[in-house]
Amino acid sequence: MTIHQLHVNGLDHTVDAEDDMPLLWVLRDVLNKTGTKFGCGIGMCGACTVHVDGEATRSCSVSLGQVGQRKVTTIEGLSTGRTHPVQQAWIAEQVPQCGYCQSGMVMAVAALLVKSPNPSDSEIDGSISNICRCGTYPRIRAAIHRAVRTRA
Repeated sequence: MTIHQLHVNGLDHTVDAEDDMPLLWVLRDVLNKTGTKFGCGIGMCGACTVHVDGEATRSCSVSLGQVGQRKVTTIEGLSTGRTHPVQQAWIAEQVPQCGYCQSGMVMAVAALLVKSPNPSDSEIDGSISNICRCGTYPRIRAAIHRAVRTRA
């Protein structure tokens, strides 16, 4: 085991774990940030999406050693009281059906809106590759456009 200093949701944490441990398991099993979900384990579904230095990152595919001193934000750290515009739009549009993928989806969309404050539908399609097995994509798109309007 190796001692790591990890910056998550604005707080510094000391973590005793192997360098190759996936960030996902550090967040869930060591730091108890269970809003980040395990989906496929190979970085394809996006359920585990978090921000690493503001970039949407599949936490199952990045190791603790790769993260280093970069800032990690999970769904728990995106806002206080679900006040982020994307979270508010998700609630207003009643996006979740089962809800399992939603924390990763919200994190991916929040990162997109920083890079592209008013994305077109084709930008959304090209940027958000998270999978929603319930097929709530029309509500997801509506929520993204609502978040853009409320931020303006």
